[in-house]
Amino acid sequence: MYELLFWRYQEGTYLNHHLVYEALVEQQEVEGLEELPVEVILNRIHSVFSTWEKVDENSWKNTKGKGAFQVKTTPQSVQIDCYGTEGKTMNLIADTLEEFKCPLYDPQVPVRYDEMNE
Repeated sequence: MYELLFWRYQEGTYLNHHLVYEALVEQQEVEGLEELPVEVILNRIHSVFSTWEKVDENSWKNTKGKGAFQVKTTPQSVQIDCYGTEGKTMNLIADTLEEFKCPLYDPQVPVRYDEMNE
């Protein structure tokens, strides 16, 4: 499994990314993060991956290639667990969340891909 996590800081807030990640994975609320339009984001993911089979409410699988992913949300975050998913698919997921100004935090590296790192 490869984990991707997305959140948006409130204006002027910048926290330790890994501590934010750990709190969000534990379903904790983090002071300094924006509330996300979770349903809108889920609908957008469904639209972007409309050619994939929707296995259940929050899981998709590629019937024409490799990979599957599951989406877990909190009011402040979107976590996507990828299973055998190709890099270009993960990039598409990251691009989709970027539409909502939620940059990728990759806990495997660990790096948050936002304007502060570019």
